[in-house]
Order: sequence, then C-alpha cells, then structure tokens
Amino acid sequence: MNHRYEAKKFNLPADIPGLSAKQIEVHIGLYNGYVAHVNKLNEQLKSICSNEGDHTYAMTELNRRLGFEFNGMRMHEYYFEQLEGGATAVDSSSKFANMLQEKLGGFDGLIKGLTITALSRGIGWTVLYWDNVAQTPVMAWVSDHELGTLAGLPIIFAIDMWEHAFMVDYTPTEKAQYIEAYLNNVNWSVVSGRFI
Repeated sequence: MNHRYEAKKFNLPADIPGLSAKQIEVHIGLYNGYVAHVNKLNEQLKSICSNEGDHTYAMTELNRRLGFEFNGMRMHEYYFEQLEGGATAVDSSSKFANMLQEKLGGFDGLIKGLTITALSRGIGWTVLYWDNVAQTPVMAWVSDHELGTLAGLPIIFAIDMWEHAFMVDYTPTEKAQYIEAYLNNVNWSVVSGRFI
C-alpha cells in the first residue's frame, strides 16, 4: 500500500497502420486513469489502516476495486508494450517459434486461435498464457480484467477487446478489422521475450 505506481511511457511508432493516433491517444489516457486509480485506492487503504476501528467493509470494497484497477493497468502495459518499436516477425529460430510450431502448428495457428478467441462476444481480453506445469500454451478469454484470469500462468500475449480499444476507428461489427490491424502491428520479439 506504500508503493506509488508511475504510468509507463511507451515507445510507439508515429504511424500504426489501422490504429489512428486519436485511438491510441484515447486508449493511453484510459491506461493513465487505471494507474491513477491504483494509487488513489492504495492511499485510501493506507489511510484506513492507520485509523482505529472496524473498517472491514470499506477495506473489502477498496481491495475488490483494486483488483479491477490494478489488472486494468497491467493488462494495458502488456498490450502497449507489444506495439513498441513497430511490427516485427517472429524469429524462426527462437524458442517461442519452436513452441508455436510444436503446440499450435506454427505462427498461423497462433493467429487463427487469437482471432477466433478475440471475436468472442462481450468485453474482455484475449490472452495467451504459458502453463509451466503442463508445458503448454493456454489461450483464454478474460472477462473484465480481474475475472477469468488463470492462476499462476504467466502472460505471453494480450489483446484488449474492450470497446474503448477500437471504437474511435471501428464499430463493434468491425471488430475483426481491429483484430487484424492490431496483430499486423505487433512486435513479436517483445512477445517472444516473455516466453522463457
């Protein structure tokens, strides 16, 4: 509760084909709001803890909200980091590429799975995890930010499927165009670096 989070500055290309500067600006603003709310909630929790009395209800509500805001902050960091430096292909000699080939039939299998999952109805995230226990990738839909996350699984890739991520540029019926545009702009070396 004493840590103060700083919004990250992302090294995004000036031009991201398929995602307008306005869309990115609005989305970064939303991310900054998550960071601000995490700090505000931590300040409130610290204040409550320093006061005598039973603050059980207030603390549980603040901690519940903290899960939403904190995961919103972190998920957006994954999302924007994946765009840093501009689009790159997966290094075919990397451990990540080998895993994709073995487990998903290659990069095309990854893109197909991500696209199908991202087209799910509703708001949330499409996330590619790595299950260290089973030694396999797991693709999942995560509702909101804090509902449906898979315990103990590190995130390799995340795409924001909340409407704020695309509504400046695309309507809900054009979600597939947003997904394609986003996937075409991913710096796969960033994603590959998460797979250790």
